[in-house]
This record gives sequence, C-alpha cells and structure tokens, in this order.
Amino acid sequence: MKVSADREICMASGVCVMTADAFFDQDADGVVRLASDDVPADEEHSVRNAVRLCPSGALQLVSD
Repeated sequence: MKVSADREICMASGVCVMTADAFFDQDADGVVRLASDDVPADEEHSVRNAVRLCPSGALQLVSD
C-alpha cells in the first residue's frame, strides 16, 4: 500500500503527524509532507487512521 498527500488542500492541522509520524511531516507553514509513501503491512493501521482523521481529506491510500 502507498499513501499520497494533496498539499493544495491540506489545512495544516497536523493530525497526520500526530497519528503516523513515521510517514508524515510538516513544512515550515505546517503543510503536510510525506516522509515515506510506501507503507509496510505492520504500519497500515496507523496510516489508515491518519487518512481517516484528516480534516481536509488531503490524504489518500493508493493501491500498489
């Protein structure tokens, strides 16, 4: 599984970083940056939670 982030609609809430900091980071303005887009099976739960909790819908799961 992979994850993607739409920086154009990100509202810089930081929920993704608080939920799955191994995969998400924020730039100086608080906008999401991907630390990694490849999600290993043992980390899927935390990334799925981050996608679900994102208030702007900027995060998406992508099939391999």
